[in-house]
Parts: sequence; structure tokens; C-alpha cells
Amino acid sequence: MGSKNLHDKPFDEGTLKKLEIFELYTKEWLPTFIMSKVECICIFDFFAGTGFDMNNVPGSPIRILRQIKGQIGNVFQRGTKIYLIFNEYDRTKCNQLKLACDNYINENVELKRARDNKILNYKVFQEDFKTLFPKWMKCINQFPSLVFLDQNGVKFTSDEYFMPLVNSHNTDFLYFISSSYVKRFGKTEEFAKAISYDSERAENEPATWIHRNILEELRKRIPQGCDTKLYPFTIKKNANVYGIVFGASHPRAVDKFLATAWKENNINGEANFDIDDDLGKKQLDLFGLQKPTKVERFKQDLREKIISRVLVTNKDVYDYTLEQGHIPLHAKEEVKRMKKEGLVDFNISPMINYEQVYKKQNIISYMIK
Repeated sequence: MGSKNLHDKPFDEGTLKKLEIFELYTKEWLPTFIMSKVECICIFDFFAGTGFDMNNVPGSPIRILRQIKGQIGNVFQRGTKIYLIFNEYDRTKCNQLKLACDNYINENVELKRARDNKILNYKVFQEDFKTLFPKWMKCINQFPSLVFLDQNGVKFTSDEYFMPLVNSHNTDFLYFISSSYVKRFGKTEEFAKAISYDSERAENEPATWIHRNILEELRKRIPQGCDTKLYPFTIKKNANVYGIVFGASHPRAVDKFLATAWKENNINGEANFDIDDDLGKKQLDLFGLQKPTKVERFKQDLREKIISRVLVTNKDVYDYTLEQGHIPLHAKEEVKRMKKEGLVDFNISPMINYEQVYKKQNIISYMIK
């Protein structure tokens, strides 16, 4: 978590939203692999905290265990082994975390049975992240892994840590970055070593866009030919904002994260507030015109690309939709509308979803009328 002793006081609203997204994505991620034929899966929480805040509200490790508990029937049925690696550098907090995890598992009979049968395996470390991370990178590369990096600052976005995650084909990862740190240290040498950042541009844009700018810089570092995609989610808390940067190479993982993000906010799927003032765009300007919202703009672009044959198949549309940070529903709505208007034709369904495109490989072409 950082140097501040966050768990001696209640989690604030921003932290709770961050933890909620953590947990919601974990809930989506777990059954994907538990129900498949993989031998084991791994979850890493490298800045794990104490387990609970002072009001007994669970932190990320307990939330992870809670979601495993929700899948425990499938865990036993499939026999998928789960490995949890929790790390907390502060000794006192680390001891609290060990106790919290032990107590939670002992109080839940099925989790205890899974642990005793070596199906659920967990370790709590008290190490510097810089030392611990390289030790587990081989495991992260070998098995499907979910990695949480809830850091204080941006130093772990440096290539030393960022690139191994980007290049791992089995890994989904979530970084958390605070804008207050960016504002304080954005012009320092240490900051520049971790990430390139245009501070002058940032000063001319809304403060809530900080994480978009950081994301753009991170995207530039992804090697050509690498399948990893990055997506933002911004959490506002008073004058400060937290940035979630999600990364994954598999389209199903991207689909699930975007589903989580758009459930949080169906206006933009990118923040827990109206980051682009889309609600204000419903008002007409001085010329009687209405600016399109994020969803409306996406649908307009999608329509143009289908008509111009830039996007021909349901796979083209599905991939483009994820690339633009939208959920398949938005594309499906527009393609159906185009059919109703007599612009395109297809049989029964536009089939814009992971199941049809990647799992069943039902690829269809949209016929332009």
C-alpha cells in the first residue's frame, strides 16, 4: 500500500472503490480458469496491507479469499490448485495479515478443507517488492496469473517490472497510481526513470485526465507484435484521483475487465464519475447542436467503418470494440440498428461476443446493402 499507515483508520471512499474493482475482477477471473483444464492458477498481491481496516472492512487479500470461497464447489470438482502470494513489507502489518488470512480460512470450513488438501495454497511474505518480484516471475510466466500492484508512486512502472508483465501471455495485471504522487514528483529524476510523462501537457488538461496521459506513455512501451492491451479506470476522491491501469493479452480477459468497468459506470466505463462531462452533452450548444457522448461517438465510428468495409466480420467488430474500450453490447446495438435501417444484413444475430468469435469461431460477414 505505501508508507502511510492506511489501516489504522477506515478505508476511504476511493480506497473502497479500488478494492471493489479488485474484487469484482477477481470474481470474473477465477471461474475462467477454475472451469478450464489448467493445473493451477496464481494470484499475487505484492502490496497487500493488513487484511482489514480498523472497522474490520476487508482489504484485497480477504476479498480474494472471499471470491475463492464463492467458487469452492467448482474448485473441488475440477481439482484446480490455487496459489496465493501475499506480500507486506511492514513487519507489524505483515503479522496482522498472516493472522487475518489464517483466521478467515479457519472460520470457513470449505476453505480450510481446501487448504488442508493442498488445493488452496497461500504464503505471506515480508519482503521488498524489488527482491520478491523477480523470484516469482518464472511462475507468473508458467501459470495463469492475476497480479495486483497497489503501489505508492510509479517506480514499479519502470521497464524492469512493467515489461515482464506485458510480455507474459498468461497474466492479467492491475496497477494503481495516485495523481497526488504524479503532481508532487512528476518532474523529478526518479519519476522520469520510471515513466516518461508530459507535465506541460498535463497542466493544460483536466487534472482528472492524469491517468489517461500515463496510460498513453505506457502503451508506447509495448513492443510491436505484443498482444497485451492496457485500459484505464479513474477513481475520484475529493480533489485527488486514483488510476487503475489494467493489462492483459487475452481478449476474454479484456472483455471481462471492460464488463466490470462499464458496470461501475455505464456512461463511460472509464471512471467512477463523468470524466468527459457526457451528461452535460445532452444540453444543446449555442448553435442548437448536441455533442455526442462517448458511446454515441463509438457507435458513429463503428457504423462508418462497417459501411466503408474497414470492418467486415463479427470478429473485426468484436476486436475493434474491445480495442476502443467498449463492451460488445454497444456494438451489437449499433449493428442491429443498421440492419433495421436496411444498411447491413446478417442471419439471426450479429454474434459480437467472445463465445461466438473465439470459442466457437463462428465468423460471419456483414453484407452491405
